[in-house]
Amino acid sequence: MIDVTFLGTVSGIPSLDRNHPAIVLEYSSDERHFFLFDCGEGTQKHLMRAGISFMKLQKIFISHWHADHFSGLIPLIQTMNLEKRSEELQIYGPEAERFVSNILDLGYFGLRFPVAAMNVPFSGEEPTLVDNNPEYEIWSIPVFHTVPSVAYMFKEKDRLNINLEKIKELGLKRGTWMKKLKADGVATVGGKKIKIEDVSDVKLGLRVVYSGDTKPCANVVKLAKGADLLIHDGTFLEEDEGKAHADVRQAAKVAADAGVKQLILTHLSRRYSTKEDIQEIEAAARKIFPNTKVAYDFMKVKLKN
Repeated sequence: MIDVTFLGTVSGIPSLDRNHPAIVLEYSSDERHFFLFDCGEGTQKHLMRAGISFMKLQKIFISHWHADHFSGLIPLIQTMNLEKRSEELQIYGPEAERFVSNILDLGYFGLRFPVAAMNVPFSGEEPTLVDNNPEYEIWSIPVFHTVPSVAYMFKEKDRLNINLEKIKELGLKRGTWMKKLKADGVATVGGKKIKIEDVSDVKLGLRVVYSGDTKPCANVVKLAKGADLLIHDGTFLEEDEGKAHADVRQAAKVAADAGVKQLILTHLSRRYSTKEDIQEIEAAARKIFPNTKVAYDFMKVKLKN
């Protein structure tokens, strides 16, 4: 199960109702995992308001090093330090070693816990596996912005679920041998060697893609193919040629081209401040991709398989 919490949904300059970009993805399986995607100003306070412990954050993924996407790191790291964190914190991003080093050099404080900077490739046309866990993978791909910038995909690993009907078809009965089958992938029953793939169905893992800041580009389409959720930059209602951002119609077309199940637009310009503005944005996007929503601060989305 995946829970996505939007902590900040504005672009550039914050407003009274919208904070700088930050998204928490909580993945619950055999264990619970907490990831933060971007960390704008005020993120730690919004974590508190959302009821999410910042001490549980294991990894932070920065899309690019514009201040509205990373300036919350400085106070967040210092607060973790004051709360006596000991677990390593990993921070991913383009040129992460350079920027994380600069952040840790700011001010007079000594860290009680390790902070690891993880460089992410920011050129090319192919996805890169940046984090691999027995339960999930996180991939990145370069996107089209004014500075080195990437999109990220969280992918739950596919699983094999034992199909009891297939077991019956083989003339077998349920028993303790199934524990060995699950553990080892193979078991011998009544002299027969049974492989787990012979009696199982594939359960496809959930996938969530976050574009960061980008004009519409083929790389996002490639990364998001068939994803359960695409969170895309939807900064403007109308195209702004002078900005390296997507307008809502362009983002909707990316979602349609990628064949995703759901699109959520975020990183809105502060010019869209009324209920009527949001309704207009959603209406424009839904003409191209019907299953579209506009994010708001503290919005929660739950994904289940």
